[in-house]
Amino acid sequence: MCTVKSMSKSLTTALLVCSGIVCNSAAYAVDLLGVYQTAAEQDPVIGAAKAAYAATKEQLPQARSALLPNLGGNVSTSKNVREFPGAIDTNPASPTFGQSYQGQTYNDHGWNAQLRQPIVNVASWFTVGSASASVEAAGYDLAAQEQDLIVRVVQAYLNILRAQDRLDTTNAEITAVKRQLEQVQQRFDVGLVAITDVLESQAAYDNAVVRGIQAEGDYAISFETLSTLTGQSYDSLDRLSDQLPIVDPDPYNEETWVATAMSTNHGISSANAQLKAARRDIRAKQSGHLPTVDATVTQTHNVTGGQNFFGTDTTEQTIYGLQLSVPLYTGGLTRSRVRQANATADRAKELLLSQQLNVTRDTRNLYKSVTTDVIRVRARLKAIRSAQSALEATQTGYEVGTRNIVDVLQAQQRLYSSQFDYADSRYNYVLNLMRLKQVVGTLSQQDLTELNTFMDANNPVSRVVSLRSIADELN
Repeated sequence: MCTVKSMSKSLTTALLVCSGIVCNSAAYAVDLLGVYQTAAEQDPVIGAAKAAYAATKEQLPQARSALLPNLGGNVSTSKNVREFPGAIDTNPASPTFGQSYQGQTYNDHGWNAQLRQPIVNVASWFTVGSASASVEAAGYDLAAQEQDLIVRVVQAYLNILRAQDRLDTTNAEITAVKRQLEQVQQRFDVGLVAITDVLESQAAYDNAVVRGIQAEGDYAISFETLSTLTGQSYDSLDRLSDQLPIVDPDPYNEETWVATAMSTNHGISSANAQLKAARRDIRAKQSGHLPTVDATVTQTHNVTGGQNFFGTDTTEQTIYGLQLSVPLYTGGLTRSRVRQANATADRAKELLLSQQLNVTRDTRNLYKSVTTDVIRVRARLKAIRSAQSALEATQTGYEVGTRNIVDVLQAQQRLYSSQFDYADSRYNYVLNLMRLKQVVGTLSQQDLTELNTFMDANNPVSRVVSLRSIADELN
């Protein structure tokens, strides 16, 4: 039969074994900047964004080609058989001289080449402008994806540290509750406390172990998101230093951040460029009604082998010309394209307005979140000191009989919860500050470099391999 003491020992052993199962292959921990640099090369999302930008860039030379010279040509050859029934071959040089002439077989061949240079083509000019604006928009989209990668890396990295802090505080709580359980068990053995105190302590310990198992599993899982971004598995990462300054946004003015976002946010810049491209496309489609003028130079060379019986006939010709094309009626195609372009421009305009409204909202919200985080971090630090004092007072009260064991256990839980909440608020501050800079459009690798100076290489976190030992102990 399992006693309270033996069950406590079993669960303690399971937790300690699990806590010791970590990867031993990591020679050193990786910092935040190192993880980002790997993700910038390996992340498939940013890779797809770069490919999309490269594809969009080709729209400009394709549109420009309609304004540049165009050279083309063709070559032809043919075999001809000409028959003359009843005719006599009168050519002394012919091997069939004096004989009945049945026909003639000869070859025609030749080539021609034409150089065409557009002189007047208004539609093509506006198409080039539209393509240029589309490439500009694609550049902003890529920049936005690069900023998003920074945020995704920071979030994934901080989630690992957050899970580690949850695990640390849970393990500390387990150790404290276990010690409390042992003391209560000793007091019960000599008849100083009732069995209810032992049972309350045992229940608190068992619940703490369950939270520890969950924290261990969450911690192991947290590494997978980072591996998705980088294509690598990390065994050890640097922690965030306690020396990280928690300060208000600079400048400390919400309207300044909003005004900056309106001019530098990549989403707004992209939407502006897309609207510009749509408006130029309208002009291009409207120009479908206008005539075009091309200059041409055509060179021909033809050889005909059957013009007479004395040899072949060769002709060469060079033609210089101007070609005027006037679209008189195209079945309503041009008008339809204009209507379509107008609708596309209206859509781009509405998307720009939506982007501006969303950016304004997000900037204000994130600014308030950062300023709140600064206050929250200070408050959480104060709450730790208060919880520690409350725990000491409660333990003293328990010793003299004015407080019960439940009060002590609750005070312990509040202390460790306060410790995690403090660490969690620091991570929220960092992430919200990065998101604020992202929505404004100023986030860059330099921000990561500055944050990386506050990574503590002497206090790394290590990846847990397996939870199987806990399961074996609990069975």
